[in-house]
Amino acid sequence: MEILVIGLLGMLAVAGASALSERVGVAAPLLLVVVGLVVSQLPGVPVVEVDPEWVLAGIVPPLLFSSAVSMPTMNFRREFGAISGLSVLLVVASTAVIGVVLAAVVPGLGLAAGFALGAILSPTDAVATGIVKRVGVSARVTTVLDGESMLNDATALVVLRAAIAATAASVSIGGVLGDFALAVAVAVAVGLAVGWVGLRVRARVSAARVGTVISYALPFAASLPAEALGGSGLVAAVVAGLLTGQGAIRHLSPQDRLSDRQNWRTMETLLEGAIFLIMGLQLPTVLGDLHADGGSVGQGVALAALALVLTLVVRAAYTAPLLALQRRLSRRKTSERSELQLTDQALDSGVISYRGRSRDIEPENVDRFRSRLRRRMADIDYLLAEPLGAREGAVIVWAGMRGAVTLAAAQTLPEDAPQRSLLVVVAFLVAAASLLFQGSTLAWVVHRVKPAGPDPEAAAAERDELQSRMRAVAIEVLKRHPTQPWAAEFLERSAEKAGTPDPTAMSDLRLEMIRAQRESLVAARAEGRFDAAALSAALETLDAEQINIEMRAG
Repeated sequence: MEILVIGLLGMLAVAGASALSERVGVAAPLLLVVVGLVVSQLPGVPVVEVDPEWVLAGIVPPLLFSSAVSMPTMNFRREFGAISGLSVLLVVASTAVIGVVLAAVVPGLGLAAGFALGAILSPTDAVATGIVKRVGVSARVTTVLDGESMLNDATALVVLRAAIAATAASVSIGGVLGDFALAVAVAVAVGLAVGWVGLRVRARVSAARVGTVISYALPFAASLPAEALGGSGLVAAVVAGLLTGQGAIRHLSPQDRLSDRQNWRTMETLLEGAIFLIMGLQLPTVLGDLHADGGSVGQGVALAALALVLTLVVRAAYTAPLLALQRRLSRRKTSERSELQLTDQALDSGVISYRGRSRDIEPENVDRFRSRLRRRMADIDYLLAEPLGAREGAVIVWAGMRGAVTLAAAQTLPEDAPQRSLLVVVAFLVAAASLLFQGSTLAWVVHRVKPAGPDPEAAAAERDELQSRMRAVAIEVLKRHPTQPWAAEFLERSAEKAGTPDPTAMSDLRLEMIRAQRESLVAARAEGRFDAAALSAALETLDAEQINIEMRAG
């Protein structure tokens, strides 16, 4: 009964913080950390101890899966170079710098334990980076931050396992690299398999509520087997989520897609809130363990401040050359864009001409090659339209907050680890301080540095172009039914009508139009011709309209 009461109070706290955050302009996770700290000091409140495996295996996989499902794979693919660098190289660099510095300033800590703490503090958090989405930065910045937080956990946990093993025996760099390659390879294979099977199973299930249950099971169906096979369960959940999000439009019904969006948003709110509430509740317990071991809270605070500064310095030192490289590559792509456009024009004659080389192409392959060509041009246009400069880099650095994985990973340290209670306290304080300090000042930083944000005029132009494309598809469908009086009337005034026909009339014909429009938008997505957010909004509108028509008919 006590567990049920605690669970009920926790859910009410999450709901209250979410509602209050909209009024006071403070992110709900930050409020929940403070609530947890205050509640933990009340008389009669029991000591809160949460098995870290519940966080790593029970909360983080569905959160990462949900983030991956909602992330446009087109943008993820375009930013994969930056994301992979931040997820691997930056984690290794942060681990090394933090490990060396803390081993030097803490007597008796040792390099292995220092590296373990560095690995614990190195990954950013998918929950924490959600705060950045509320301050109006560009889609490129949010894609990079989301992608980094989804993938860097695997690197950090592999390095952490190696560092823990090094406290008892020697560990080779080759062995660590081999473990990392195996963890990623197994995770990708399992994630792809689970995502593929999940889509096809759900395509055969007609009830949306049953499909939602299957959807809830997918992150665990990916993470648990991957961990059992020596892979990263978190990466497996991400891969399964990316594949599910990409394939949902082809394999799932509009009812399933709508149900997934609504239910996963609710689940995200609960799981995110639980993590931050637990953080606040556990911090006094962690400090008590340090005091019981004869440690100094003041030392823990000082080391946490030093570690937090190191994470920011290393992140800035890595991000600056990374973005400079990205800008240099973007400049080179300007000339490549012109060559690709000439190649596209030459395709009408059945000849491929690129970089001084020409060859004939079979007529049946022209459309497929042109689609790939235009996708490449769209990728270049995307990179040139929203370059990542110093202002965007400042936001990427400041938004690198620590969270759930840092807390859970710290508590997996073995009991005989050197100065374990001190390391756990430092990890908790760094996570809490980064969330409270960086999270609460992120909007101010964005206001001061003024990074590129969403362009309302460009967004409006894209919406108009999408509407024109959808009207053209609708007219093509209506032309196939010239004997229908309603269709003939619409065709006569199609030039003046800025929209699509009334969905309440001729429902079968309207459904046919919706299916054709959806196929056109999916084809446009494959070529990368439109902004991912605009495409998603248009597809969601079609889903809602189809559901409305089917409900009226049924």
